Amino acid sequence: MKNKIIIVLSLLILFNLVLIYAANMAIESNAKNKTFTKSNQIKKNKVGLVLGTSKFLTNGELNLYFKYRIDATVDLFKNGKINFVLVSGDNGNKNYNEPTDFKKSLIQRGIPENKIILDYAGFRTLDSVVRAKDIFGQTELTIISQQFHNERAIYLANKNGMDAIGFNAKDVSTRYGLKVQLREYLARTKVFLDILFGVQPKFLGEKIIIS
Repeated sequence: MKNKIIIVLSLLILFNLVLIYAANMAIESNAKNKTFTKSNQIKKNKVGLVLGTSKFLTNGELNLYFKYRIDATVDLFKNGKINFVLVSGDNGNKNYNEPTDFKKSLIQRGIPENKIILDYAGFRTLDSVVRAKDIFGQTELTIISQQFHNERAIYLANKNGMDAIGFNAKDVSTRYGLKVQLREYLARTKVFLDILFGVQPKFLGEKIIIS
């Protein structure tokens, strides 16, 4: 009996490892030639979708993922590669508001307030991407985040009938972002489960015109 349990557990572990590997390869392959690191190499799109993250770490220090996404967004806007910034993030309670934190920082860096649109219901990458199409009417856009995140978001966008490219914000060191990078492998696997079961955003709502 003990041997049978060990065999079953081993097969389950092997299956999960194969699934993680397959998901990772599929997402990376799909994103080939769709992500860019220099603004002079990327085409212009009307809207840049910035994927939210917390401004501060739990220790109170500035989150470098946040800082570098701000830098990338400003780079695109000031070089005329996007006309509007759609900030999508989590505003699950009154004390946590990713979109507003991004907006304040973007305005401080010179992006006009009337060029910034906030999506307060971007609780997950899937929510942010699908809502960009279903709520904000965008079928062609530039996604702004770190490369690993852009690749996953582009896959979701493509599977939802969108033409998306990614502008890669500067990444962080492996030591700094190890937990995030390990979690990404599980997130990529979950993408396939979400697509398989037709998972939709937590909230949709009335359409908002970007013009």
